[in-house]
Amino acid sequence: MAATTSMKTRQAKWGWWRAVGLFLTACISLFVIGFGLFLRSALRAPDLPPISDGIVALTGGNGRVETSLSLLKQGRGRLLLVSGVDPKVTLQELAPDLPAGLSERITLGREATSTAGNATETKHWVKANKLHSLIIVTAGYHMWRAEVEIGRMLPGVRLSPYTVQPPAMKRPFTRGTWNLLLREYGKFLLACIGPVKAFRHTVDAT
Repeated sequence: MAATTSMKTRQAKWGWWRAVGLFLTACISLFVIGFGLFLRSALRAPDLPPISDGIVALTGGNGRVETSLSLLKQGRGRLLLVSGVDPKVTLQELAPDLPAGLSERITLGREATSTAGNATETKHWVKANKLHSLIIVTAGYHMWRAEVEIGRMLPGVRLSPYTVQPPAMKRPFTRGTWNLLLREYGKFLLACIGPVKAFRHTVDAT
C-alpha cells in the first residue's frame, strides 16, 4: 500500500514538472517566433505611405528627421511634428536647407524624453490640429513600440508606418546590435501590456 502511494506521489510530481516544462517551452517558442517576426519587420524596406494629414518623426536615431522632411516636401503629409527635440536645437539646425514657406508647417516638440512621451506629445499635436491620419517615421526596430504607444493614445487616427534603417542595421550585426534588438523587442512586449485597440504593425507576409 505504501509503495503504491509513493508511486502515485512520484507520478503526480512528474506530471507537474512536465506541465511546467511544456509551459516554459511554449513561452520560449512564442518569444523566438515573435522575435523572428520583429526582426523581419525591422529589416524590411518601407512602402511609400498613403497621403496623410500629418507626419510625426520620433527623434533618437539617424535619418529620421531627414526622412520626415522629405515626406513633407513630397506632399505625403500636410503638417510635420518632430517629437523629442532638444530644447537648445533650432529648426535651422535641424533643416538648414528648408525651402521657403515650409517652416510654418513644422512643429518642434520639446517635451518628450521617451517613446511614451512621444506618444503624449503627438496626441496633443494631433488633437490641436484636428488630424485624422498620421505617418510615423522612426527606426525599423522602434516602429512596433511606437505604433503601440501612439495607437493607444490615438485610437481613432489612421497610422501609417514609414521606417528608417540606421547604419547598424545595414551591415553585419555585432553583439551590440543584437543586444539593441533584443532590448527593443522586450520593451515592445512590455508596451503591449494592457488594452491596445489601434495597434496595426507590419508583419504580414511578403
